[in-house]
Amino acid sequence: MLEVINVSYTYPSGDTALKNVSLKISDGELVAIMGPNGAGKSTLVKHFNGLLKPSKGKVLVDGVNTTNMTVAELSRKVGFVFQNADHQLFAETVEKEIEFTLKNLGLHENLEELKVKALEDFDLIKYRDKSPFSLSGGERKRVALASVLCANPKTIILDEPTAGQDLVQKNNLLELIRRFHSEGKTVVIVSHDVEFIVDINPRIITLVNGEILCDGDVQDVLANKMILEYSSLTPAQITEFAWRICEELKPLPNNIITVDQLIEALKTHIIGGSL
Repeated sequence: MLEVINVSYTYPSGDTALKNVSLKISDGELVAIMGPNGAGKSTLVKHFNGLLKPSKGKVLVDGVNTTNMTVAELSRKVGFVFQNADHQLFAETVEKEIEFTLKNLGLHENLEELKVKALEDFDLIKYRDKSPFSLSGGERKRVALASVLCANPKTIILDEPTAGQDLVQKNNLLELIRRFHSEGKTVVIVSHDVEFIVDINPRIITLVNGEILCDGDVQDVLANKMILEYSSLTPAQITEFAWRICEELKPLPNNIITVDQLIEALKTHIIGGSL
């Protein structure tokens, strides 16, 4: 379990990024943290693996205060993939990048098997002998993902994972997240990508100005015009389309977020004689 208790964080510059934030994320939960730029999203999740320590309050990982643990100790439990892959890549080749993680965490047994699996999961086999820095931004992102997830952490933090990814890689990432969740892992995603988050269907926490604005399911949050506006989030295309239909067809529900929901709503009203 991840538990944040009355946490505030102020950077050395004097900027306060978090203000008395409290939340619990249970084992096996799938959670998306959303909100405008500068809301404190990345600052919050960096507390989960000890990259940052609270100015006030405390963060517990499996009941242990992170101030009593090193980043290396926490990384065995919490895998963190940065928004900018260049901030965590350093090895000469893609293969060595993954090897470093496995060796650093003492996973020498079945090292080759784990390494190949990570390369295959992220379609990186053909790049195994290449420098990560010779690859495109999207490819480097996949290397960063592979280098963290190869260690099979209990909790996975993904900071803007779809940035720079094409549709094929987004779909691959979607399937991986679903797989991790089905295996009982805790997955926390920081994202602006509303379409991607709708497909995942997680619990949504929105941050605005370092404070939690709302905490609820996808339909309650991402179909709420006021929350979307305050959180600087663009509605999913199907939601916006449904809203426009609602302007003409008042009986339709206004909290539609998927194509299937829109089809069912239209069928209901057509059969019921509303259209």
